[in-house]
Amino acid sequence: MYHHRLLISELESAVRRGSTEKRQETLRRITDLFLGEKERLSEEQVEVFDEVLGHLMQRMEAKALIELSERLAPVNNAPIKVVHTLARDDEIAIAGPVLSLSDRLTTPDLIEIVLAKGQSHLLAISKRSSLNESLTDALIAHGDEEVISKLAENGGARFSEKAFAALVDKPEPNETILEKLGLRLDIPLHIFRRLLERVTQAVRERIWASAPPEKRDDIQEILASISNDVIDAKEEFSHDFPAAERLIQVMSEKGELDQFALLEFAKARQYAATVVALATLCATPVGMIKQMLTDSRNEPLLVPCKAAGLSWPTLRALLQDDLLLGRAAKDDELNRLKTDYLKLSPSTAKKLLDFWKEQKASQA
Repeated sequence: MYHHRLLISELESAVRRGSTEKRQETLRRITDLFLGEKERLSEEQVEVFDEVLGHLMQRMEAKALIELSERLAPVNNAPIKVVHTLARDDEIAIAGPVLSLSDRLTTPDLIEIVLAKGQSHLLAISKRSSLNESLTDALIAHGDEEVISKLAENGGARFSEKAFAALVDKPEPNETILEKLGLRLDIPLHIFRRLLERVTQAVRERIWASAPPEKRDDIQEILASISNDVIDAKEEFSHDFPAAERLIQVMSEKGELDQFALLEFAKARQYAATVVALATLCATPVGMIKQMLTDSRNEPLLVPCKAAGLSWPTLRALLQDDLLLGRAAKDDELNRLKTDYLKLSPSTAKKLLDFWKEQKASQA
């Protein structure tokens, strides 16, 4: 103990007399010594470095402290008082590295900093590889949209159900944040449904496209069951085929026509728009689709739907909810149709459609 006290006294004397460069070099050499021996140091020996570095830090310029923070941040047994001092510095360039990386900061430490510091400090904390629910709750309560967005995309941040609900149910939702939340595998299914109801069609499609394969069926199931109560004035004419054709053409040109848009038309009982949408998606004359819909059997409908790229959950919603054919398919029939639909390939479906179109043309 006497020796390190003497060392501190000698260092303080040298630092007071030395230039800025000399002080920085002294701090760097002590840090080098610690890092070179860190694997072999006992906790008591780490405490010696803690006191030595703590004394040196009091007279250091920001540049040296930034370097110190960057070097100590990833070290599991870094001097704890030094780390705490760096983490509470008002300068984010100094505090940032340890806030984002250091294991020496506990959850209570970090929550205290969340409550005391500004958004740049909160953003640094939101980048940590692991955050428990209480810390995430605190960041959401006090963070701005940039902080929350970073949390939403951080797979190591654990969200409470309350936190998910608070973000999804905001009166003025941020679609960028909701899209990131929608890609999280830990979001509760009932909250995920509310999220999909609140975002635009474009966001739904991006969530579906970016989701892992095992989650896509869940997404399609939810989207297939979401009812859209407000239909645009352009879609009001349920049996006006010329108006529907104009609308579908515009949607197709804008890249807005897909299976989810078709399902929205069907749920809104917009018969003409539904028929034209399906015909456009599978590149088949509207008249042929109308004829298929008057068939007493459901099987013919499988072909254009597969050619159009409809998923089974979407087709099942059309069949079981009486949205398209004027009749609802029973459970046993749905099971049989599902087996046939999953066996049918898109290429085979398109060939069948081409064959039927040729037959119809020859009969004309």
